[in-house]
Formats: sequence, structure tokens, C-alpha cells
Amino acid sequence: MGRLIVGLLIGVLAGGVLTYLLFVGTPRAANVPGEIVKPPDATGSPAGTAQIVLRQDFFNEVLGTIFRDMNAPAFPLGNAPEQTGAPTPGGCDGRITILKEGSGVQTGVRFENNTLGAPLAFTGSYDSPFGCLNFSGWAQSNFELRYDQASQSVFGQVNVETVNLDGVNPVFSALLTPIVQSTLNTRVNPVRILDGRQIAVNMPIAATGGNLQANVTDVRGEVKDNALNLYAIYQFGGVKGGATAAPQ
Repeated sequence: MGRLIVGLLIGVLAGGVLTYLLFVGTPRAANVPGEIVKPPDATGSPAGTAQIVLRQDFFNEVLGTIFRDMNAPAFPLGNAPEQTGAPTPGGCDGRITILKEGSGVQTGVRFENNTLGAPLAFTGSYDSPFGCLNFSGWAQSNFELRYDQASQSVFGQVNVETVNLDGVNPVFSALLTPIVQSTLNTRVNPVRILDGRQIAVNMPIAATGGNLQANVTDVRGEVKDNALNLYAIYQFGGVKGGATAAPQ
């Protein structure tokens, strides 16, 4: 009888996972604006290119400040809407929270083999048909850069590769893993890294009676020498009489 119950339970969970994959889709990152950032041109950067160097410590200092001075990032698990009320009865709020440190890893950005890696420690709970499933663990992800010309912004897209749950029964792990992966992929993204409008140039030149202006038209990037090197390519223009029209 015990084996029959276990068999039925596995069948129900497997069916739930199959339904999730069919109707929600395989876990993938949310759509992030723009195109994948290309490496610098092999022939050299064009005139009017500014280099911005962001080191691993910079990203981790930003993350450390968030964990120290703000609330830890938390998201509804799966496709559940954002809720501001009290947790469900029994304290099962159906959310996942990113931790500064947990499961033997520290959340942060890692420059390894000229790629951007991002381990994420987390904890959460899932209000399942079988009761509240509390879980913790960590996810290994990579960071893909995209440049959106419309907003002149560089976005980071977190792509979760693996999810590692702590001490969860394999039966329940099969249910939780794709939900956690999908949640991280969809809720965390996109991550704005650089806003080209903030580094655009609109500088009055008093001696000329006009303004020197420049907009970012493209951004190239590469991970090199333990740093993320972004190359902002500007298009310059001059406007007489102090007008504010941007260069085309």
C-alpha cells in the first residue's frame, strides 16, 4: 500500500511538472530589450569612443549596499501576482528571496574565463497541494549584455543555468526546480547597467555662443583583465545659439 501511495504521489508530481512545462514553457530568461552587445571592432574603435571600465568589486559593492541598506530582493514564485498583504495561513507566502549569502555561496558577480557569472543564494516557500514546501539553495547563472538603441541603455540579462536545492526530496525537487529557475529568469531581468542618456553630452561653449552635443549611438563590450570594458561610441554635433536639439 505504501508503494502504491508513493507511486501515485510521484505520478501526480510528474504530471504537475509536465503541465507546468507545457503551459508555462521551459524555464528561460524574460525578454530583455535590445541586441546582444558585440565585442570591439578588431580594426580598432572609431573616433569618438569612450571606454568605461567596471570591475568585479564595483558590482559586488553595489550588491553589498543593497543587502546592507535595503530589503533583500524578493519576488512572487512562478506566475503569482505581486502581493502586499499578509502571508497565506501557515506562513507560506509563496515567494523567493535573494540572500547575500547562503548554501555555501555568496551572491555576486564573478569574472571567470572572460565571462560574467552570477551565483545567487536564495530561500523561499511554495504553497503546494501537498502543503507548504520551504526551500533554500543557490543558482548558477551567467550574465549576458544587451544594448537597446531606443533607450540608449545597456541591460544585463541573467540566465539561470542550474538550480541547487538544499536537502529537498528528489520528488519535490522535480517540481520546485523549474519553478525556481523560471522565477529567477523572469523576475530578476532586466538589470539596467548603463543609461546612455546619463552620459550624453550637452555642453555650452561660451566662446562660440553654442552647445557641443553628443549622443551614444552604440556600445561594444568585452570582459578582459578582470574587468568589464564598455566602449560607448558617440556621435558629435554642434548647435549654434544655445539650442538644445540633439545631434542626429
